[in-house]
Amino acid sequence: MPLVRISMNEGRSADVRRAMSEAVHQAMVETINVPADDRFQIIDERPSGGLVYDAGYLGIKRTDGVVIIQITLNAGRTVELKKAFYARAVALLKERANVRPEDVVINLVEVTKENWSFGNGAMSYPPKD
Repeated sequence: MPLVRISMNEGRSADVRRAMSEAVHQAMVETINVPADDRFQIIDERPSGGLVYDAGYLGIKRTDGVVIIQITLNAGRTVELKKAFYARAVALLKERANVRPEDVVINLVEVTKENWSFGNGAMSYPPKD
């Protein structure tokens, strides 16, 4: 059910973007109970100036290699699961796509299940009365 947006400055190769996609998906499957076949992603490259970020917010030294990941997903995961996801995603991004951990910004947007339609103009998870 997650919808993943991965935004970065332009210039990374298709192989690196694919590795980033795989890393984020694997981290979700391993840590926050996302089914392996539940994969919907938008990978966005921005021209110079298209990503605005603070290079030193919270004492973390970011570079133009910054990657902003926003994931819309169903509400209900524990703080512990979220922490595990953040750590695993950063580790896999570093390992597979050479992304500096300091350059990874992750935002989770939690919604209720009735906010999804996966096709045919129908509510995919209608509330049970």
